Amino acid sequence: METPTINDLSICVATENGSGSASANNILFKAIFKMGIPCSSKNMFPSNIQGLPTWYQIRASAEGYLGRKDVIDVMVMFNDVTAAQDIHRVRDGGIILYDDSTPLPPHLKREGVQYLGVPANKIVQKILPTSPLRGKQRNMLYVGALAYLFGIDMETIKAVLEDTFGKKPAVIESNLLCIDAGYRHMEENSLNQNIARFQAIPNGNKGKIITEGNTACALGAIYGGVSFVSWYPITPSSSLAESIEYYLPRLRKNNGKPTYAIIQAEDEIAAAGMIIGAGWAGTRSMTCTSGPGLSLMNESVGLAYFTEIPSVFLIVQRGGPSTGLPTRTQQADLQLMYYCSHGDTRHIILIPHDMKSCFDFARCSFDLAERFQTPVFVATDLDLGMNLWSSEPFLLEKGPFDRGKVLTAEQIEQWEKQGKKFRRYFDADGDGIPYRTIPGNRHPHASYFTRGSGHDADARYSEDEKDYKETLDRLRRKFETARNYVPKPIVEMNEGVKTGIICFGSSYEATREARDRLRAEGLKTNHLLLRALPLSEEVKKFLEALEVVYLVEQNRDAQMAAIIKEDWPELGAKIVSVLVYDGLPVTAGEIVRQIFNGAQATPREVLRQVQVKG
Repeated sequence: METPTINDLSICVATENGSGSASANNILFKAIFKMGIPCSSKNMFPSNIQGLPTWYQIRASAEGYLGRKDVIDVMVMFNDVTAAQDIHRVRDGGIILYDDSTPLPPHLKREGVQYLGVPANKIVQKILPTSPLRGKQRNMLYVGALAYLFGIDMETIKAVLEDTFGKKPAVIESNLLCIDAGYRHMEENSLNQNIARFQAIPNGNKGKIITEGNTACALGAIYGGVSFVSWYPITPSSSLAESIEYYLPRLRKNNGKPTYAIIQAEDEIAAAGMIIGAGWAGTRSMTCTSGPGLSLMNESVGLAYFTEIPSVFLIVQRGGPSTGLPTRTQQADLQLMYYCSHGDTRHIILIPHDMKSCFDFARCSFDLAERFQTPVFVATDLDLGMNLWSSEPFLLEKGPFDRGKVLTAEQIEQWEKQGKKFRRYFDADGDGIPYRTIPGNRHPHASYFTRGSGHDADARYSEDEKDYKETLDRLRRKFETARNYVPKPIVEMNEGVKTGIICFGSSYEATREARDRLRAEGLKTNHLLLRALPLSEEVKKFLEALEVVYLVEQNRDAQMAAIIKEDWPELGAKIVSVLVYDGLPVTAGEIVRQIFNGAQATPREVLRQVQVKG
């Protein structure tokens, strides 16, 4: 018999889209969080409105691991269509909770797991005979059943219900009836388990919040001063724009004058064009989209790059190419962002890895866009953007926005007294960043012509090869300057350790857990968390100091590795790629498996460490 673990459990709820399970899942997750237990959730849902399978995975971890767990301890099997595959996802010794209103077919029984039945359909018909929503409220039965089985506090569940449906007492009452019924059924029938228990941790999550990355980015953009948003709906970025629409009127003080505009454009091409026009006019502007939308925006991004217009693109990546997997996660649009548009282009990309950095990077992206007069990308993915994560509260840095090199009429006047003149694309400071003016500047020499064709330092049309080359070289110098301004990587080095792991974005949590597992197996590692492109010198120093570096990416083609090798080809041989691209969030187990399987091709020191156990 197993010894029950404490606060270490993976629960997967298998239902179908549109069945009303989302409310039950969120109540279950938030109740565990309110007990002070570190936890995270993953929602694997289909790309239709209703009727296809969906899975919601909750992980509680006493060690504070927030990545997806490799195995399922408990399967709530409420979807007959996927039952045959769901039973095989449960670990040996695990639990399957199912609706036994009808007998379980023989082919759905397997050895080595515990089956616990709750007649959800029969119970809900009995306690809510006339409710038109009883088919959806049936899901609350498993909330009560799990609460009994694993010790989830019922008062906490009630508090979460009240928070969720505060202005709907009848809804609270009917849902509570279902939860109580599920609890009582398990209790009265002595249906117990011995694999895990939840125990409240006093002040365990004190001060922490639960949010999605899209909401965090939306709030960051608002506090970053966004005043114009144009977007077109696409999964998984739509809720980001919707969050901005929700929060802006609540957070931006109404002084009787319009202070922002949000437009749902007719398509992604129009949305990109609108924000570039707004950026040219001096407004902090942004759009949000995913891979297919960014593909349509390529030409507009190139225009903003070449004409040097500030603009922000928040990209929530999903599975591609083409329509691909709209409701799955990937990091496969990295190079699409980095080289976006035709010709020689490279772009600034900020890469959050948690909710706080989603907020911080969305906020500071507008400063960078204006300082460097260029499109700036903030790259998240569906895992970060649409799943609930626990987080420390967001802190707002006080101080003025960085508008970059914007000249006023008075400054131009002062320049002219010194014998200088305003030249829109002239590199006066040697950093590749020219000075600009924005509409409203009344100085007679403040105006210039903005064109996507060849131009010289004075913004005049030019097809002269010297002017063209000088423009491209200056744009490259500007990009090199950005290396010193984008967020630096977070580096952890251990004395005598010659193996490293690099990760970025949503791979961070799984990598953090994988490093602990590797350490337990005798393989100690250094770590570098990449947070932005262009790459900084810290990345080069990290590679130079080590013999082998594993680079974790959620794409097929090792896109980040290619970017690193382009910057420092002499160091490329040290990189061993760990690639996960099935559309599901990466797990620590998969990282560990690939590292150990690839150890044969790594330096002798790593082989020696791999062979040491304990």
